[in-house]
Amino acid sequence: MGVLRISHVNIRVLDMEASLHHYINVVGMKKVHEDKQGNVYLKCWDEWDKYSLILTEADKAGINHIGYKVESDEDLDRFKKRISDYGIHVDDIERGALDSVGRALRFNIPSGHEMYLYAEKDYVGTDVGTVNPEPWPDGLVGAGVHWLDHALLMSEFDLENGVNKVEENTKFMVDVLDFYLVEQILVGPEGNQQLATWLSVSNTPHDIAFVGGPINGLHHIAFFMDSWDDVLKAADVMGKNKVKIDVTPQRHGVTRGYTIYFFDPSGNRCETFGGLGYLAQRDRPVTTWTEDQIGSGIFYHTGELNEAFTTVYT
Repeated sequence: MGVLRISHVNIRVLDMEASLHHYINVVGMKKVHEDKQGNVYLKCWDEWDKYSLILTEADKAGINHIGYKVESDEDLDRFKKRISDYGIHVDDIERGALDSVGRALRFNIPSGHEMYLYAEKDYVGTDVGTVNPEPWPDGLVGAGVHWLDHALLMSEFDLENGVNKVEENTKFMVDVLDFYLVEQILVGPEGNQQLATWLSVSNTPHDIAFVGGPINGLHHIAFFMDSWDDVLKAADVMGKNKVKIDVTPQRHGVTRGYTIYFFDPSGNRCETFGGLGYLAQRDRPVTTWTEDQIGSGIFYHTGELNEAFTTVYT
């Protein structure tokens, strides 16, 4: 009972044609639908629901909303009360208002990011099916990512003025939506301010993450890959397609995952995230990274952050 996983992200792109080339031929997704407003819906080969990414053409890149799937319609009633009791307004969204989705809840988390919860989305199946499936489908394109794994949301952080939306978001996700804290970066004079948090609702290292910044926005969306070899192949695909890479293949200290950070044509940052890292559990002790070790926490091999990683987001 409760939230199952991330289900989709709706991002804004500046050029739909260039964006479709990126997400289909580089990332390896496939187009499944286009609605009357021109929004394009895509999925990965190992996902069974209809879509995990919505592209909306706009004048400014960034995120419109993020959606999470819950186990049952009854969970929506429970969460509606809990969110309202927390002091956050909730809209009831009728079936079909969000394409291919049943009844939904729409609200804004403390940082202002828009979130949807819903129990039903049209089922289309994975590309290998459920009866005697092959380990992967023929004809994979680009990096051939498995599924949308998580999103990292930039959240306003200004300790001089007493603003820490990372902490507020984290408390909301834990107290109201039943996520649990997996890892954190603590900073400040007393070493007790959450600059970044990684939260899970399943057994993966994170289903959502928050990091502090001057304004709210999108840091990146991430797609899962099996192994280090897959991550290296993804880097080759990006090189062939002249994709702007933010960080070449690296290991995270946080989550222990393998990573490449790169940009879509609109400047939205993406990640190919390889390996499970570890099995997260609700009783697993929270991993804490201190301010002097932030570089190693994010990029374990070099121990250093690049400037774009901390200053560029949409």
